[in-house]
Amino acid sequence: MSRPGRDDAPDRLYTLTGGRSRSGPGNPFDLVTLVVAECDPVPGMQSEHAAILRLTERPTAVVEIAAELGLPVSIVRILLSDLLAAGRVSARHPRRAAVPDPDILEQVLVGLRNL
Repeated sequence: MSRPGRDDAPDRLYTLTGGRSRSGPGNPFDLVTLVVAECDPVPGMQSEHAAILRLTERPTAVVEIAAELGLPVSIVRILLSDLLAAGRVSARHPRRAAVPDPDILEQVLVGLRNL
């Protein structure tokens, strides 16, 4: 029995990535990176690339793209690297919450104790 996200034909995955097993150095894509399409799919484009462009009309996380396509995240990262290099997608990491100033937190704590 095969598990979801596992492809029984590794040669298909090899073909999808042009034989690459890793995306290049400095790859900005982790699981939560948001990807947005910068253009529409064009005729003759690899079907997985076209599917990614359709999925990313709105900001979509890398892990969501992989789940929707039924492909391993590592393969999706390689495909996304191709699209990024061609200028067809943009990537950004979700903002991290700003850490509040410890002095302000101390003042809030003192104020709560005084209630």
